[in-house]
Amino acid sequence: MVRITVEMVRKKAEHHDGLLAPLEEIALHQENIEKIEFIQDWCPKLKILLMQSNLIAKIENLNKLKHLTYLNLALNNIEIIENLERCESLQKLDLTLNFIGDILSVKNLINNYNLNNLYLVGNPCTDYDNYRDFVIGTLPQLESLDGKDIERSDRIKALQNLKIIVSDILFEQNNYKHQRMKQKSRLEKDIQSKWENQYKDMDPDDRNKKFWSEKCEHAPEVRYEIEKMRQLKINSYNTEKKMEEKREYKLLAPDGRPFNINQAKISFMFNDSDPAKYVLDLAVYKHLDTSLVDIDIQPNYVRVVIKGKVFQLHLPEDVDTTNSTAQRSQTTGHLLVTMPKANAIFKKPLLENGADSKSQWYTEHKPENSNLQTGQTKREYLEIGPADNVLDFTKMTQNSYKPEYIDPRFKLQTKQPSPDFVDDPSVPDLI
Repeated sequence: MVRITVEMVRKKAEHHDGLLAPLEEIALHQENIEKIEFIQDWCPKLKILLMQSNLIAKIENLNKLKHLTYLNLALNNIEIIENLERCESLQKLDLTLNFIGDILSVKNLINNYNLNNLYLVGNPCTDYDNYRDFVIGTLPQLESLDGKDIERSDRIKALQNLKIIVSDILFEQNNYKHQRMKQKSRLEKDIQSKWENQYKDMDPDDRNKKFWSEKCEHAPEVRYEIEKMRQLKINSYNTEKKMEEKREYKLLAPDGRPFNINQAKISFMFNDSDPAKYVLDLAVYKHLDTSLVDIDIQPNYVRVVIKGKVFQLHLPEDVDTTNSTAQRSQTTGHLLVTMPKANAIFKKPLLENGADSKSQWYTEHKPENSNLQTGQTKREYLEIGPADNVLDFTKMTQNSYKPEYIDPRFKLQTKQPSPDFVDDPSVPDLI
């Protein structure tokens, strides 16, 4: 059961700096509240209280709200109108789509002399004959009922026939009370049996499909069951989300091999048809800020972190990380990562003469006396030699180079001694 807490009320009073005592308006709708409590003590100056779309079964603990002018309790499980006598300033009361079958409980609003708007649309009592005349005749202060203005003629007619109308209303009300008692007993047994036997060991997904596909009655017990199913689904989703958050993804195997990971659960396309490069197209969210996307390209994998969630892809071949690029589409938001293959440098096509590759171009244009073999490039020949890998290293030190022209300045000759030179044997040789 969801109960009203101080934190809940303060959160709804953010526009008032979280102060509760001077608060004049508060909205506590769609909070699955099952009981009205504490409001009159924390917010005594309330003028507007909105509590529609909850599971409230009884109107209570509002008698101290002397300034309350508008109370909305639509879409709850209320069956009787009560405990509003002391709300002297109440002008508008909305009880749309509840389960009020006790039409005589409308008399409990007689002392609310400022009440001029009342909504009972969607309650069982509105199906009674002469329902409108009974309410108009019982509450002379009303100016509008179910959104329709009350004319003077309507009030005169209702007052003239009120005694006859009451007897008919009592008969229909007693029939409804009898049927409601039987319905409540039957539904409580059926729901209890269903959860103890049929739903007990059923898979949660199968149970949800079966529950939401079945027809159900319009009753407070069914509303409670619907809310129970909704809470189970929310709890299951929160549990799965927590498990997903606690899960630690291993990016690399013990041997260093990168794993394929799509923690972000994002669509992608990997194009490896081009022999020279890989292209990765990631369907990044269109309005996601680029600062929340981090890209890491390694020789054998690419990793993209999107809002803290990892996308990692193992590449079939090593890529050139230096020349890899990443671009973001301004129209779709997609991220395009282009990664040239590291070993595809000689596989790129040449445009000259329509040759498909360097090896083909050199094969077609090699000199007649060239030692290049078929399918061998000039660079390959210079680096590794002939294609047959037979290299002769025996003559590497022999000077087989015979230039056709030598500069005369580099022709060194032995200098001859002058004619008058006398060799003196006593002079030692130069060392």
